[in-house]
Amino acid sequence: MIIFLVVFFLIYGGMHAYLFVRVRSAGILPLAMTIPFILLLLLMVFMPVIVRYAEQQGHSSFARMAAWAGFSWMGWLLLFSAYALVYDLFRGAAAVFGKISRQDVSFLVAGSRRALLVILGLSVATTAYGYFEARKIRTEYVHLPSSKLPPAVERLRIVQISDVHVGLINREEHLRRIAGAIKKAEPDILVSTGDMVDGQVCTYNGYAAVFNEITPKYGKFAVTGNHEFYAGLKEAKCFHADAGFTLLRGQRVTVGNLITIAGVDDPTAKQMKLGPSANENDLLANLPPERFRLLLKHRPLVDKSVPGLFDLQLSGHVHKGQIFPFSLLTWLYYPVQAGLADLGGGSTLYVSRGTGTWGPPLRVLSPPEVTVIDIIRKAQ
Repeated sequence: MIIFLVVFFLIYGGMHAYLFVRVRSAGILPLAMTIPFILLLLLMVFMPVIVRYAEQQGHSSFARMAAWAGFSWMGWLLLFSAYALVYDLFRGAAAVFGKISRQDVSFLVAGSRRALLVILGLSVATTAYGYFEARKIRTEYVHLPSSKLPPAVERLRIVQISDVHVGLINREEHLRRIAGAIKKAEPDILVSTGDMVDGQVCTYNGYAAVFNEITPKYGKFAVTGNHEFYAGLKEAKCFHADAGFTLLRGQRVTVGNLITIAGVDDPTAKQMKLGPSANENDLLANLPPERFRLLLKHRPLVDKSVPGLFDLQLSGHVHKGQIFPFSLLTWLYYPVQAGLADLGGGSTLYVSRGTGTWGPPLRVLSPPEVTVIDIIRKAQ
């Protein structure tokens, strides 16, 4: 956590310094406003810490207001930095081309003031678009033929949610939208693949009750994500229990004699010494191969020893980058950051884009989803 915070503040502080340099070089910042502007930037750098501290101290109204301000600013700043960096790379390439070709290419590059105003306009417009995209939940359908359903069962419907991040920003209104999409799908099983909570959620009356209105035939199951441990394992257990989810922490359960569901903790459990690391091989070993085997795992990483020991792994965590172009960065570590992938050996991976937002209440080219997975019986 210390390493994470140091890296975070170096990067986030650097982005604020980049903004300051761009504004100063454009000549639109009056000298009298320099100190107040610096103080504003410093406040925004530390706003995530202020938000978390205020929430822990029970100042929920202030924490929510600060969260909306600080994390909306974070989203806008990410977009501003991306646009500005692309422009600076283009300006550098144009300068190199002009020097090599000995031609005047200054007409290709806007002045500092004009360039800044264009970048500001683009980042504000994209932020507004991202706000509305984050609230438009899509239902994604996946059809998975399997010979492991008994003759009397033509279809088993599993609905997946992931990365809801119930907290200061994703509150009852968003949960109602999620619940509406789930109810419309009429699931046999509802699963959550981690990061359900992201704050002191057990003090929010009525939030868990939204999910209690959903009663699938074969139950509701969940696993922990990294944010369950950041927010507090006690809070996470409280919310899942109140919402009617069975939390699988290195456990497996067979329901309806149709499917075996296994779930593992996020690696953060071991890092924070809040639980042992799950041995997926042991967890999945000796399962009847004739019964469908579902693995719930927050991060879309696949243990090389387990393909063939499960039929389907459901994961989340990546949000597909949440805000483009940062999906290009997450792709470097998570090659499958959204959608369906064949792992070989009869095993399949599906990665959800997530159903909520983390940090900035925005999504750009990564809309939230509720996933409907239909396991369809096929002849052996």
